[in-house]
Amino acid sequence: MSILQAIMIALFVYLAAIGSVVGNTLGWYSLGRPLVASFVVGVIMGDVPTAVTLGLLLQLANLGSVTPGGAVGWDLSYATYIGVAGALAFHVGDIAATTALMWAFSTVGGAIGVAMWNLNYALNLSVNRIAYQGAEEANPKKIAWANAGLGNIIGFVTRFIPALIILATTAVAGSQTGINISELIPQWLLIVLNTFGGMMAALGIGILLSFLIKEKWQFALVLFGFMLVVYFNLNMMAVAVLAMILAVLYYVAITQREQEEGGGRS
Repeated sequence: MSILQAIMIALFVYLAAIGSVVGNTLGWYSLGRPLVASFVVGVIMGDVPTAVTLGLLLQLANLGSVTPGGAVGWDLSYATYIGVAGALAFHVGDIAATTALMWAFSTVGGAIGVAMWNLNYALNLSVNRIAYQGAEEANPKKIAWANAGLGNIIGFVTRFIPALIILATTAVAGSQTGINISELIPQWLLIVLNTFGGMMAALGIGILLSFLIKEKWQFALVLFGFMLVVYFNLNMMAVAVLAMILAVLYYVAITQREQEEGGGRS
């Protein structure tokens, strides 16, 4: 990894944050999602297939991830950009070792991201006071300076700079010196990290299903879809179309039954 690549990735760590210059929709909810973030890293580092493969694992692990009230248990944006970039910097063809590195880098990145997130909140308290004073004084320039100026400066300092330091001291330094971190990690630790990553993906799917499934019998639909993909070798698009057909038929059947029951009571 070159220092220019590290700068570009660190810049996206900043742009993918809430309150960044691109806004929440394009930033946090688009650039901050693992599949999008991993694609961006892949383009910058010239290995999109491997990057997206790694990003998919992080996406699965966080399918049910929510941030109620702005509370962040793990900074997914930080974790993805740092995790995928760090892993690609030392990728030599062994996808198992690369995946283990991705989990290691993403764990460090996500933890630091949470710390920076909380620091960002704390520093923005003074910015909110300035914006409030601007509203009281009917001063739009002061309000704009607080939001578009100071708010983004704080976001840049708490996201771009730490991300660049992490990448520069690990991925860039390792690439320049020829030291491959994956070769320094014991084999047993690689196995542990990969096993942990697989459990995280299963946990993410489980959390998502806990939101979607309302009745126990609906688990049969999940198993049916799993069987179609694994044993009948159908692709995801075919299964999705079949699921849409079943959903429409189910909706029509339920609606007709409710109408018949309503007509019978009247």
